[in-house]
Amino acid sequence: MPAPWGWRCEDGRCVKHAAAGGSDLVPLNQCKLTCGGAGVLWPLPASASVGRRVSLFLPQNAALRPTCPAQVCPLLQEAFVLFRDALQRYHPDYTSGEAPWAGPWDAATEAHALVVAVTVEGAQAHLTLDTDESYSLSVNTSADGAVTTATIVAPTFFGARHALETLAQLVDYHETRDALMVVQTAAVTDAPEFAYRGLLVDTSRNFVTVAALRRTVDAMAASKLNTLHWHITDSHSFPLALHSLPNMAYYGAYSARQVYTPAQVRDLVQYARVRGVRLLPELDAPAHVGNGWQWAEKEGLGRLAVCVNQEPWQELCVEPPCGQLNLANPAIYDIIGQIYEEMLDIFAPVDIFHYGGDEVNLNCWNSTQEINSWMTANGHGVDEEAYYRQWAVFQEKALQLMQKAAKGRKVEGVLWTSELTKPGRLNLSHNSSQYIIQIWSTQDDPVIGEMLAMGHRLIFSNHDAWYLDCGMGAWVGDGNNWCSPYKGWQTVYDNSPHAIATSLTGSPNTELILGGEAALWTEQADTNTVDAKVWPRAAALAERLWSNPSTSWQEAETRFIHHRQRLVQRGVQAERIQPQWCHQNEELCYL
Repeated sequence: MPAPWGWRCEDGRCVKHAAAGGSDLVPLNQCKLTCGGAGVLWPLPASASVGRRVSLFLPQNAALRPTCPAQVCPLLQEAFVLFRDALQRYHPDYTSGEAPWAGPWDAATEAHALVVAVTVEGAQAHLTLDTDESYSLSVNTSADGAVTTATIVAPTFFGARHALETLAQLVDYHETRDALMVVQTAAVTDAPEFAYRGLLVDTSRNFVTVAALRRTVDAMAASKLNTLHWHITDSHSFPLALHSLPNMAYYGAYSARQVYTPAQVRDLVQYARVRGVRLLPELDAPAHVGNGWQWAEKEGLGRLAVCVNQEPWQELCVEPPCGQLNLANPAIYDIIGQIYEEMLDIFAPVDIFHYGGDEVNLNCWNSTQEINSWMTANGHGVDEEAYYRQWAVFQEKALQLMQKAAKGRKVEGVLWTSELTKPGRLNLSHNSSQYIIQIWSTQDDPVIGEMLAMGHRLIFSNHDAWYLDCGMGAWVGDGNNWCSPYKGWQTVYDNSPHAIATSLTGSPNTELILGGEAALWTEQADTNTVDAKVWPRAAALAERLWSNPSTSWQEAETRFIHHRQRLVQRGVQAERIQPQWCHQNEELCYL
């Protein structure tokens, strides 16, 4: 049936009219694609100009013309396959890799070609903090209207991949012609504001399947996030199967089916790399260990962890179940060294590793007779500062074990903010060049300014804006969970690391702030809910970290609502933000 409505771009927004209202009315998708300077591109590019006219074509007529070093051409070919799949997914009836394109089409539509000419200048095939992710993209249509050429130039594969994502967002489905449409002209020059643009997913408190992690990576790629921080273990479970230490998962997984094998991890690393995403592994220690560490006593290695599953938990940890490494048992360092070696192997190549390192409960250690006696016998004392000093000794040994496992390769280390990273103790175990510090306190925490003054590099994850698990009913006791209220996408979007730094120090500290990360802790999430918990809110984070806009969420709302639709088309069960009426009637859902 012909649509009773059409849309016209008026003052930068798509306005709905009755179909008889003029010959210049177009379908909604076409209006969104071409209205305003950047259409519905997400995240907002550094510079973009999008034309108002489109050409119709069929997905099989999109072709890659690559110029690239041998090391990255295979990656580029894979990325183009993903690009073509994204085009197929625009069809409303797409299922299982296919869309039922039926036509009928005119000869011009059937013949129109989309040529994607990509030049990758460098041979870098793995993402690092120094990777240049910039690109330029120009779209032009031949005078006879037969060919649209998209020309991409990027210094690295990762920039080229981002350009393909941008190009995919300059294409959409034409509702009345059963074909794709691409803008006839566009010019984009783009680069991210922050090198580190992350998302944390916790798979210890509740298991998350590899399929769900893949969907997460897909959505990250669509939003140009580049780091999946995998909090893979904790006191609750140890689901990582290790060839060198099979007992860790044997004792620590919730079930034999709820594990990640080395082969699965390697596959996910490659899956993410083609999508411009690195996997950042974390082995949280010396706290947040427990289940999975119980096997050693039977093997004659003593207790590796203490306070495991011990009650009353409120006296020994921040949430059940408890568990911390046994500082009095030197065997912990042999085990940690083996874990590091295998993790660096299966996540290879690793350029950043997360040591965890927060929420140590001193009472757990001090109330454990073995540790208390060891502290006394070695003249360390048993006061609070004595335990902090030994915690610092542990962290220094962990760093040395990582350096040994890395075999000369540089692996940046990350630590959560904790009692050990407070300025008075910060140099007990490390100086400003040894670790990146990840902030999880609040945006007004004076420690942020103090760390910047000391020259520490920071990643922001302040929980008052970027913790995605907040705002649920309590899972211990009643009321709401500890970090309530819920962090809406508007709060996520407006949280600016540079603005926070400026408010605390008078300077944005651009050279020290590497970026930021949203976190999904999974006390109340699992495979079945991770999509809606994370998306599309993490896309709001993505624009903050890619574009660092000077404007607030109101200016981004129309594009954001459309990007949520795009994520659903990509197979992500992203949460609804507004009624569909608001998507069709821009800027009319307001207070």
